Amino acid sequence: MKKILILAIGLLIAQNNTMSSLSEHLKPFEPYIGKTFKGEFANSTKEKPVFDVSHWERILNGMAIRIIHSVNNGEYGGESIITWNVKKNSLVSSYFTTDGFSVNAVLHFEDDKLISIEDVVGNENGITKVKAIIQFLENGDLQNSSKYLMNDKWVDGHTIYYKETPDAKIVFK
Repeated sequence: MKKILILAIGLLIAQNNTMSSLSEHLKPFEPYIGKTFKGEFANSTKEKPVFDVSHWERILNGMAIRIIHSVNNGEYGGESIITWNVKKNSLVSSYFTTDGFSVNAVLHFEDDKLISIEDVVGNENGITKVKAIIQFLENGDLQNSSKYLMNDKWVDGHTIYYKETPDAKIVFK
């Protein structure tokens, strides 16, 4: 009986190690997998607070990362899937939103930052690209900022500072 129990525990440990592995290209995301973060927009006020909650998880046997998020308990939200694209020799993502649109992006790391460049089509404000910059901070927090290419000039977008908040919930209406 002891041998069967030891064998079963060994198999569970081996399975768990296999289940938690990530593609080599996704290893930089490892410290954030399985965590939930809550961030406040830099322009948030007491009168009009604006918060974003995001959850990062390993999917597809470690070949992809899924990030789901919701703003202000479901006013807006979305889901990103990040994978390695062999043909592009780069990380890529697809982002799907509660507003009914989706965006594809190419991603790369610069120092401690993840840079995402998205092409935008049909924006009425003249935005043709969005650059998202996620900085992985030493204390485990995140900073997410964006820039918009409008009329051939990069302009600042939003900035959000996130702290790990395990009990925060993603809400979709």
